[in-house]
Amino acid sequence: MKRRNLLKTFAFALPAVWLKKAYAGSSFNTNFIAGEKMAPGPFEANWASLEQYKIPDWYKNAKFGMWAHWGAQCQPEYGDWYGRLMYIEGSDDYNFHVANYGHPSKFGFKDVINKWKAESWNPDQLVELYKNAGAQYFVAMANHHDNFDNFNSSYQSWNSTKLGPKKDLIDGWAKAAKKHDLPFGVSVHAAHAWTWYETAQRSDKKGALAGVPYDGNITKDKGAGTWWQGYDPQELYAQQHALSKDSDQAWAIGNQWNWGNGASVPSKQYCEKFYNRIVELINKYNPELVYFDDTALPLWPVSDVGLRIAAHMYNNSIKRNGKLNAVITGKILDEQQRKCMVWDIERGASNSIEPLTWQTDTCIGNWHYDRRVYDNKSYKTPATVIQTLVDVVSKNGNLLLNIPVRSNGTIDEQEQAIVEEVGKWMKINSEAIYSTSPWKIYGEGPAMTDVAPVQAQGFNEGKGKPFTAEDIRFTQKDGSLYATALVVPQKEILIKSLANASAADVMLIGYDDKLTWKKTDNGLLIQLPDTMPSAIASVFKIKGVL
Repeated sequence: MKRRNLLKTFAFALPAVWLKKAYAGSSFNTNFIAGEKMAPGPFEANWASLEQYKIPDWYKNAKFGMWAHWGAQCQPEYGDWYGRLMYIEGSDDYNFHVANYGHPSKFGFKDVINKWKAESWNPDQLVELYKNAGAQYFVAMANHHDNFDNFNSSYQSWNSTKLGPKKDLIDGWAKAAKKHDLPFGVSVHAAHAWTWYETAQRSDKKGALAGVPYDGNITKDKGAGTWWQGYDPQELYAQQHALSKDSDQAWAIGNQWNWGNGASVPSKQYCEKFYNRIVELINKYNPELVYFDDTALPLWPVSDVGLRIAAHMYNNSIKRNGKLNAVITGKILDEQQRKCMVWDIERGASNSIEPLTWQTDTCIGNWHYDRRVYDNKSYKTPATVIQTLVDVVSKNGNLLLNIPVRSNGTIDEQEQAIVEEVGKWMKINSEAIYSTSPWKIYGEGPAMTDVAPVQAQGFNEGKGKPFTAEDIRFTQKDGSLYATALVVPQKEILIKSLANASAADVMLIGYDDKLTWKKTDNGLLIQLPDTMPSAIASVFKIKGVL
């Protein structure tokens, strides 16, 4: 996931004849399902049918979710995309890998998986912490681009019940979420293993091992007497196919994320296996949310399996709940696709109030746990998390926040402190967040004059002016307007958008005494107490202006 800059996906539905060609000559049949059956119901596997989708109220009202983006790539505690970058000669990850594990021709990512044990993992404890911090849903990573399933998969032998931790991680997370009454979601990233692992098919260009293939080329018959005897590394690495254009360049894959610009097109067998893995995941663990790290849907537009998975998810939700309770998120969506699922913006935010509920996903550090972030004390602050949440909610969005999990299944004390501080703010001020809707404008203040546009799937986070006490965001609920100053103001605050507004009452959330306030030609002027209820952001509840 994540270290990339993606191009915009096609904004049109490609005809079946094109898709048939994309399957490298094999017959294209939208009804072909090798193992898992698509649930019957009102949704069919096409964009026009998926436009029936309505975002469920639970998700609209939740506003804040937390995410455990945790898998085998956390074992080295060296950050994101380790399983790809460790095979790029001379890269930081390659040098770390050689120094700590050995050369990738001898010790590859499959062997990193074998090192991962998750020995201290306590999902109940972590989910309880996140709920206490105000999270209204919880998401766990089902697989990443490394193609390793963190659940009991009938279709992928390389999974966490058989190798590595030898535990059903998704089952553990799901049970913890149910215990704490949180809607449960899974994130799915494995559709791109086909091209993401192409670096593992190469070899050094210089040095003593120049020309010696990395282990991405190794086959099952070489496993006799090894720890992985009986397992086929090619099932993990998904290689032995023609390489994509510029596959030796670290970030070229970003320009091919929509399976264009020279990307190697996956085989029908690969696509159908992915379909079966994800439908089984949905059927076994009943997630209310599935996050896809893809342009639109997985493998679109070279395959229809993403459309079939979406239709199955929606129909299955109706069958289980008597109504559509499911959420699917996707990236870089055109106008039609935004009606079919929830638009997800990675590490960024929209710069306007969106007509449909959307989501930003971000992280307090690196996506996979990175010890360097801890050592440098460079996590996002609680204030940044709260400011992001308030800003996103004012624009009709939700925040999905990743707290990186260590190799052993715990979070470090710096992360714990951040989560607890967020929780303290939420316990006082969450009424301005949950079940709110946007006001006529999302905010005011100097930061609004210097916003960065969304690029590809997002990535405009932190590129504008720093927030000040003059930066205010608005939400509304039950006849009250909430104005949140993103930095705690001193002595007084002037809300310019309420010039000459005839407010009936003004309260500072978390402060029990009366405030002194007055309407002026320049705005609503509020006098502040000497001691504010929160050191992060201040929420004013204003009645009589809606």
